[in-house]
Amino acid sequence: VAALQDEKNSLMSENEIMNDRLEQLDDSLDDPSTVVAKKYFSAQLQLEQLQEENFRLEAAKDDYRVHCEDLEKQLIELQHRNNELTSLAEESR
Repeated sequence: VAALQDEKNSLMSENEIMNDRLEQLDDSLDDPSTVVAKKYFSAQLQLEQLQEENFRLEAAKDDYRVHCEDLEKQLIELQHRNNELTSLAEESR
């Protein structure tokens, strides 16, 4: 029982230390002059820029997909028209 109480006390003190360190890290993120906060905000800005670029590229991809589908339809129509004209040319020969 004594050993378990000692282990419990040790874990509780370690937990307090970890919570203190966590609070210090949280405080360092709140202070914009610290190196950690600067890196954090820089990474956050870069993430937002990449998300915007990703959104823009997804929209462009969708536009190109629609354009490609339209071109494929035109190609099929032109192939049919070409076949018709070829058969008419052969008949007139």
